Amino acid sequence: MAACGAASQTAWSYKGKQKWRMILFPIFLILVHLIPVNPIKEDGLNPKSRKRIMPDLLTEPPAIDPVYEARVYCNIPTIAERSMEGHAPHYFKLVSVQVLIRHGDRYPLYAIPKTKRPDIDCTLQPSRKPSHPQLEAFIKHMSKGSAAQMDGTLSSLPRYPSHSFCEMGELTQTGVVQHLRNGQLLREIYINKHKLLLSDWTAKQLYLETTGKSRTLQSALALLYSFLPDFDWKKIYMRHQWSTIFCSGSCDCPMRNHYLEEEQRRQYSLRVKNNDLEKIYVDMAKIVGIPTRQLRASNPIDSLLCYFCHNVSFPCTKTGCIGMEHFKVIKRHQLEDERERQEKKLYFLYALLATHPLLNQTVNRLQRIAEGKKEEVFVLYSAHDVTLSPVLSALGITEARFPRFAARLVFELWQDGKRPKEHFIRILYNGADVTFQTSFCKDYYKRSSKPMCPLEKFVSFVKRDMFLVFNSTSYYDACRRRPL
Repeated sequence: MAACGAASQTAWSYKGKQKWRMILFPIFLILVHLIPVNPIKEDGLNPKSRKRIMPDLLTEPPAIDPVYEARVYCNIPTIAERSMEGHAPHYFKLVSVQVLIRHGDRYPLYAIPKTKRPDIDCTLQPSRKPSHPQLEAFIKHMSKGSAAQMDGTLSSLPRYPSHSFCEMGELTQTGVVQHLRNGQLLREIYINKHKLLLSDWTAKQLYLETTGKSRTLQSALALLYSFLPDFDWKKIYMRHQWSTIFCSGSCDCPMRNHYLEEEQRRQYSLRVKNNDLEKIYVDMAKIVGIPTRQLRASNPIDSLLCYFCHNVSFPCTKTGCIGMEHFKVIKRHQLEDERERQEKKLYFLYALLATHPLLNQTVNRLQRIAEGKKEEVFVLYSAHDVTLSPVLSALGITEARFPRFAARLVFELWQDGKRPKEHFIRILYNGADVTFQTSFCKDYYKRSSKPMCPLEKFVSFVKRDMFLVFNSTSYYDACRRRPL
């Protein structure tokens, strides 16, 4: 009996423990935040259920995969893209959208000396992949662009790429398709769903600005063609921006140049310490038959990325071939450089001063719209990686990838239907909501039930907080105050 009782007690004890484990384990998960149990607010939103696009890492960051990162950078149009643009509680009204884009896929700006340039056709052919349902109509429409109003030298630029053998820096068919897709995606959200522009839209509702390169002008036109309710050349007025950082009339900033020079020294220091990179450069220089210094100066990653993105074999000479291992080492160094750039903060200081004129223009326009003044409801800046990258850094979005081809950064302005005087912004990068990655809205995220940031927080950041790190109170002073 004792043995039987002991066995029975053991069995009961085991079952009892299992039962209590089933009860207590979910409680334990809740306590360590593995299962979210936040209450639902009266507006129907769970404040902690917002999608985290860039979650905090709980483990060591994964090893860099240069090939995967290169594919992301190429942004080859394949499957439909998921997007968080236009998401808000039903009682919010979208009142303005401002978009900053990088041009689409382009031919290299540099050539590797003594090698055959990649054989890429820059004519537009709807039957060739990648293509788009609106590509044929886009070509026809662009050939009738004589009624367009273009600033300065923009009027002399071609409306679409047309060389059978691409010129240096020319937009490719892939680049056109990337922005036709961007425009179509934004149209479905902002035009079809939110009615931002109606069929009788006017030229005054748009603000369009591009740098003086054909690839940025053509990227803007491709996006606008698939975005607008009805593309009308008579309503298109494209402004020319001579500066790649869009500083307009506020470009005189000595300290911005100082921090850029310091950042370039950091880049050089990291490069000379990378023995693997130097060995690769020496090996590639031997294959090509030029001095190593000359190879470095040709910026080979720019050309190699074109081969990679277009699935063209890397160049060969009589001595040998540049291969995937060469590409991986150079691309890995590029990624390591981006990581160190975030850590050292020199680029961040440059970015704050470089982007203030553009962000200040953005904030001023949003404020005027919030005050009820008639302003442009859709704004498009067509630019470069050297435009987008500092904006992301200045906003504090440190986990963002380097701008891929046809990258887009979107600022949405929303009006609270229950409190019409209150306005909020959302910031999205390539369709991901990064509003609460920004330095000025991280804390608000923890306290609010609304999935967006008060406009006044963005205004305070641009008008005041951007200068605190320089111990200054204005852009003019920060541009001239030497660090202690």
